[in-house]
Amino acid sequence: MKRYLFLIALLIACSGRVAAQSVTVDATIDSLQILIGEQARIKLQVSLDADKRAIFPVYTDTLVNGVEIIDVAKPDTQLLNDGRRALITQEYTITSFDSALYYLPPMEVTVDNEKYCSKALALKVYSVNVPLDPENPEQFFGPKTVMQAPFAWEDWYGLMACGALIIPIGILLVYLIMRFFDNKPIIRKVKVEPKLPPHQLAMQEIERIKNEKVWQKGEPKEYYTELTDTLRMYIKDRFGFNALEMTSTEIIDKLLEIRDKDAISDLRELFQTADLVKFAKHNPLMNENDANLINAIDFINETKEKEEENAKPQPTEITIIEKRSLRTKILLGAGIVVLAVALAGSLIYIGLELYNYFA
Repeated sequence: MKRYLFLIALLIACSGRVAAQSVTVDATIDSLQILIGEQARIKLQVSLDADKRAIFPVYTDTLVNGVEIIDVAKPDTQLLNDGRRALITQEYTITSFDSALYYLPPMEVTVDNEKYCSKALALKVYSVNVPLDPENPEQFFGPKTVMQAPFAWEDWYGLMACGALIIPIGILLVYLIMRFFDNKPIIRKVKVEPKLPPHQLAMQEIERIKNEKVWQKGEPKEYYTELTDTLRMYIKDRFGFNALEMTSTEIIDKLLEIRDKDAISDLRELFQTADLVKFAKHNPLMNENDANLINAIDFINETKEKEEENAKPQPTEITIIEKRSLRTKILLGAGIVVLAVALAGSLIYIGLELYNYFA
């Protein structure tokens, strides 16, 4: 009796071990019939022990000739029997564009170097009927003939704008190219106004001092400073020595070497009064200020050159020759490049538009 019980237990254990090691492969399709272009899904399931590894079939673009694979989903794994078993599911999305009955061969899965196959499947693909029935507008209709698009001015605005810009861009481009390769110097003529004679400049300054009447405002020092500075500038330009850097006595002594004493006597008195005002805070009388102003005018009129009295200096014209700078050449080159690109772009755009219209 014990012997029989031992045999029965051994058979049960072996059968359980075989069951634990069994691998099953099953394939199903969600639709056996589809229209051209529709999709169907094939679900491939593998049941195996959790410690085993399954390798699913790899397809390129087609499952069989005429049946295309659109998508392959990631495998989904479920653990069963407290993690001892695993159910792995792989989905394939397929379609077809030829009506026919397709035989889908068994799909092969490799587990521990052993191959297991699913059952074969079938797929029927039907074509779509396109009835030409004008009384049923909800039905499909055949292709219509090509119609000529109506003419619209809005479609030609860009073309006309580019065409209008081509001529001025081309003219400006030619002008810049000629300027760029023209190495001739730039010649400019400038009119220079001549400098007035010394006595005229001095008389203008004295007239200004006279009109301002600075001495009447209680500022005799400023008045005599401006008056003597005007005379010093006149003497410098008229007689040719630097009276601006000389004292009053030195100026008088220098003038005595050139002119007679009568012409310089009044000027000596003017300089002496100016020195007293500037350095000794002397406050001259009103008539004394007027007399010194007249003395300055008389000195200028007596010592001016006769030929300059009625002379009317004319402006002189100076010719300036300039070479074209590197900066100008760079600007001309940049302008040429920009205009050339604009012109080429406009011509290409016009060519493409005309080609598309007449093609």
